[in-house]
Amino acid sequence: MLARLKPLFFLLALFWACSLFSQTATIAGTVLDGNNQPIPNVNITAGALGTTTDANGYYILQLIAETSTTLTFSHLGHRNVVLENLILTTNETFEFNPVMKTEVIQVAGVEVSPTGQKKVEGIVSIAPEVVRKIPGANAGVENILKLLPGVSFNNELSTQYNVRGGNFEENLIYVNGIEVYRPFLVRSAQQEGLSFVNSTMTSTLDFSPGGFQAKYGDKLSSVLDITYKIPVEFGLQIEGSLLGASTTLETISKNKKFSSITGLRYRNNSLFVNSQQTERNFNPTFVDVQSYLTYRFSNRFHLSFLGTYSVNDYQNEPLTRQTNFGTLNDPRALVVFYEGQEKNRYDSGLAALKADFVVNNHTKLSLTSSLYHTQEEEFSDVIASYELGEVDTNLGSENLGEITNSRGVGSQFNRARNQLDALIFNFKHNGIHKKGNSTIEWGVKFTHEDVRDQLREAEFIDSAGFFLRPFEPAFANNQPEEPFAGDLVAFESAQATNFVMTNRVSGFVQYSKQAKMGSHNIYYNLGLRAQHWTLSGEGFDTNSQTLISPRAQFSIKPNWQEDVLFRFAIGSYQQPPFYRELRDITGNINPDVEAQRSVHYVLGSEYSTILWERPFTLIAEAYYKDMTNINPYTVEDVRVRYAAQNNATAYAYGFDFRLTGAFVPGAQSWVSVGFLRTEENRNDRGYITRPTDQRLKLGVLFQDYIPNIPNLKLYLNLVYNTGVPGGSPNEADPYDFQNRLRDYRRADMGISYIFADRKNQYPEGHWLHRFKEFSAGFEIFNMFNNLNSITNTWVRDVDTRSQFAVPNFLTGRVLNLKFGVRF
Repeated sequence: MLARLKPLFFLLALFWACSLFSQTATIAGTVLDGNNQPIPNVNITAGALGTTTDANGYYILQLIAETSTTLTFSHLGHRNVVLENLILTTNETFEFNPVMKTEVIQVAGVEVSPTGQKKVEGIVSIAPEVVRKIPGANAGVENILKLLPGVSFNNELSTQYNVRGGNFEENLIYVNGIEVYRPFLVRSAQQEGLSFVNSTMTSTLDFSPGGFQAKYGDKLSSVLDITYKIPVEFGLQIEGSLLGASTTLETISKNKKFSSITGLRYRNNSLFVNSQQTERNFNPTFVDVQSYLTYRFSNRFHLSFLGTYSVNDYQNEPLTRQTNFGTLNDPRALVVFYEGQEKNRYDSGLAALKADFVVNNHTKLSLTSSLYHTQEEEFSDVIASYELGEVDTNLGSENLGEITNSRGVGSQFNRARNQLDALIFNFKHNGIHKKGNSTIEWGVKFTHEDVRDQLREAEFIDSAGFFLRPFEPAFANNQPEEPFAGDLVAFESAQATNFVMTNRVSGFVQYSKQAKMGSHNIYYNLGLRAQHWTLSGEGFDTNSQTLISPRAQFSIKPNWQEDVLFRFAIGSYQQPPFYRELRDITGNINPDVEAQRSVHYVLGSEYSTILWERPFTLIAEAYYKDMTNINPYTVEDVRVRYAAQNNATAYAYGFDFRLTGAFVPGAQSWVSVGFLRTEENRNDRGYITRPTDQRLKLGVLFQDYIPNIPNLKLYLNLVYNTGVPGGSPNEADPYDFQNRLRDYRRADMGISYIFADRKNQYPEGHWLHRFKEFSAGFEIFNMFNNLNSITNTWVRDVDTRSQFAVPNFLTGRVLNLKFGVRF
């Protein structure tokens, strides 16, 4: 049916285009190489018109509208990219980001799809708008990552994610080559209402789940490389919903030398949290502002500045909670009545200055300095009186759903006075030299970290009038059978004041080349990283360590009729301890902690074909990670607590598959499947599952539209994860607690109507003429209202001293209204 209607839609689009009056259109974008690195000084010609890319690979060119145009992108060392039959409508700005290769001349035609979108066949063009449109509780970059195989993301109140068995702190994030840091005092996702990455400012997105090159850094799991765009025209974008609002301003000077993009965001998570089982007075507000400025002194030299500041204020006054759990034969319930409140605040800022200098057509140098500062406070006094017991399941009973046989009655007092101040300074130099099919890259970086931390946490537990004391010989007693008149001691506590400084000097060099092996095209990259870090502070001796990490990648594209690519990567990845990895569960620093080590083996393939007369690509990877010197940890929501000892070994292996293509003509979608197994061996006691042992993963990203109403769009993402280990109570032996949480199932759907966009412009006098883009719609989060859980609350039955794992359920079904406009 769609195939029959396609000519009709094309004729309607052509008729609409011919009804406009002006004569010009604009094409702009970024030219990238095979490694997704920008290429400067690329010549772009369209008949008598032409321009070149700047040092950051950006270009802008004005064309004659309503006329078939052929564009040619040419650069020394790369084959030409020829874009044929491009027809732009009047006043349209078409974003085109070609990837220049070295194997063959790339020729591509442009056709108008039934959605009105232009589709480029045969050339890789990265479309950041996919990130901005897909619905999700934390809409943005992380919302897309969770749909990839090997990526675990099971808390909609957090932007943290795990990759292939690693934890939240094993992922590298870069924005325009500047490393991004997260807050340190991670507790229940409270400081993460906004992703650091502002998706409306994003130009390109690269993600590697393992086996990445030496240039990226010293973390164990993954790298996310974000590029903020350099505007090519003035623009003002405003978005709003029941969850918050954002605005993005883009400017460019008349001489095209100075440009800026600034984003301001506000978010309030009350809509989500009020759908949970805990009733509360809750006011979590998150505000941030980001600005990326660029000044081009010439085609060879330009200066850029990235500045961010965020204020995350979390105020919570819990009231009541009832959680039903157990089985049909043995139903149980936990009822909690709260007093007190939590007041947590996280303020952080980043300022970075980067200078890029193009020496010639072969060599580019850059200098970057950055300063990150965070001030974090966690203050709480919460008393929870609880009752644990059996549930009345008699349908005719007046007490249906209430506790009838109490197994435990008591109260719990949690108090925290945590304050942290951290300052991180970076200065680095990077360089790249390209000649022919060979590329050499190098870099050196100095990092200074200054962390000042005061940790004061305590938990008191009493039941039926007596306090539970720590399970240590010094606190042994026979309560409640015999009275005990000793001092009140917290059941669990952590008290420490730490002043820690770290100096790191790191560097890398890597060589890559594209060549021929017989009639086959090959690519390889050989790299070496090195780092020397020194730890110092009050109350402990200085410690230092030197690390060497070789890495290599190899790809081959056989000269076959089928479009197939094979690749293999192997490398050493060593993660020196950051501040939180040095701090044990009591809050004290262990200066003897060394770098964790992992060796990655990754074997992958890409197969492109035509299905249902549309292009599809099947991407498959198998991986194995051999990990030594591991620092074990536990996870409470997204709070990682380390043992601060290198007393474990571990492994992770799995398989990832992703089929991506136009399941619906003109709209990219994909289906991903992943299998993972990861285990660790502590002190040679045998292997047990790690907290991130996410066995099976299914993710679906689907875009659709109504053929008769192509501007009515549907966006759907589906996630299914098998349950991860539920953890263990603090101070408990994890070998005794190996139960799993229930499977994670979530479906988010968004429906929007596009009133205006770059393909749907209106003449003067029409009420939509003033809008470059205008859309409105709604989203349904967790539309099947699945009760997902992220962790357990451990409640003790005082009579039997048994501990029950009571699941902490995440948010239920939520309706969100939204709109977006661009001027």
